Amino acid sequence: MTKSVHKRLTPKEVTAYALCLPESVEEHPFGPETDVYKIEGKIFAILFPYGTLPRLNLKCEPELALHLRNQYPAVTPGYHQNKRHWNTVALDGTMSRDEIFELIDHSYEQVIAGLPKSIRERLNGSTGIH
Repeated sequence: MTKSVHKRLTPKEVTAYALCLPESVEEHPFGPETDVYKIEGKIFAILFPYGTLPRLNLKCEPELALHLRNQYPAVTPGYHQNKRHWNTVALDGTMSRDEIFELIDHSYEQVIAGLPKSIRERLNGSTGIH
């Protein structure tokens, strides 16, 4: 078992943070056990809140994804996602809250970067990312 060095981030805290991002919405397309966070219909985070260890899937720039996997045991290739562009983060307390919040912001920004220019411009006027 991994020794916790930080207070574990709870699924409730992840949800509160994700929903604070501008125009973020929560859906449950895979059933009630999985929380999906979207911007403009595109997924930026998937939370698996149940089980012994909650997990969070986040979109990530490929080189950063590899770096994070090498740096943190809690970060693994994205569960049921494109392993090049997604990581799974175990909420096991080995990463700080701020580090996880930064990864949520990065995922959100990655999704916005892939949206059409007109939508990006509209969102850029309202994105006050934490």
